[in-house]
Amino acid sequence: MKFKSPHLIPPHTKVRLSHISTTNHDGIVDKDAADAVVAKHREQLEALQEVFYASQKKALLIVLQGMDTAGKDGTIRHIFSGINPQGCDVSSFKVPTPLEAQHEFLWRCQKRVPARGMIGIFNRSHYEDLLSPWVHGKIDDKTVRRRLKDINAWEQTLTDENVLILKFYLHISRAEQTDRLQARIDTPDKRWKLSPADFAERQFWPKYMEAYEDILRHTSHKHAPWFVIPSDAKWYRNVAISAILVEAMRGLNLKYPPASFNPSGIDLKEESPSQAAKQAAKRAAK
Repeated sequence: MKFKSPHLIPPHTKVRLSHISTTNHDGIVDKDAADAVVAKHREQLEALQEVFYASQKKALLIVLQGMDTAGKDGTIRHIFSGINPQGCDVSSFKVPTPLEAQHEFLWRCQKRVPARGMIGIFNRSHYEDLLSPWVHGKIDDKTVRRRLKDINAWEQTLTDENVLILKFYLHISRAEQTDRLQARIDTPDKRWKLSPADFAERQFWPKYMEAYEDILRHTSHKHAPWFVIPSDAKWYRNVAISAILVEAMRGLNLKYPPASFNPSGIDLKEESPSQAAKQAAKRAAK
C-alpha cells in the first residue's frame, strides 16, 4: 500500500531524529482547525470500521511508540473515541512479568495480535523488548541484530496472514518532555501518572534516540511502515495519525459481506413473529 503522508519513513532510510521537526503542523493553523479535521476523520473511521468489522477479511495492527509523555494514551483517546469497542482491542506492554520473561521476546505480543475484522492497538509493543534492553546494555549488538531480523520476519508473517500493520513513532523534543513531566509534578491530579522510572529514563535520552533511529531504518518496510509523527502539538499529532488511518482503511476497498438469505418482502408489521421466522428459515434453506 502506498501512502501520501510526509511522515512516512521509506525502507532502508537513514534516519536522524534531530533533523526531523517535532513542531511541523503541515498547514494546520491551530487547535480549532485541527479539532475540526479530526472530528471529520473520526466519522470516516467509524464508517470504515463498520465495513472492516463486517467483512472479516483483514486485521489492523496499530503500533504506538515514543518516549515517556509522547502521547500514546492521548492518541488512543482522541482518535478512537468513535470506534465500536466490539471491534477494537488495546494492549499495553510494560515491564515483562516473570511468566512473560520466561518466553521468547515476541511471545506476549503474538497473543495480542488482532483477529480478522478487529483493530488492535499496541500501546508500546514488541519493540519495547528490543529497545529497553538495548539502551540499558542488557543485550549485545549481535542479539540486537537478531531481534531486528526476527521482528521483520514476524511482521512479514502477519502481513501474509492479512494483518495490516501501521507503526507510529510519536516524535517529541526533549524540552517538550520536560514541560509535560513538570506539568504532572505541578498538578496534583496528574501525579498518579508519574513513576520513578520516568525520571530515571530521562538520563538515557541520547541512547534512546540512537536506538529508535536504528529501529526506524531497519524495520520500516512497505508491508509494515513506520511514520514519524511531529507530536509537540498534540492536536497536530491527532490530525496526522487519523489521516493515515483513514487513507489506509479506504485503501483496503472492503465491502459488506453478502447476506445469508434474502429478507426482502418480509413485513414485520403485517406478519406475526412465527410467520416471519418461518419465512426467514425457508429462504435461508434455499
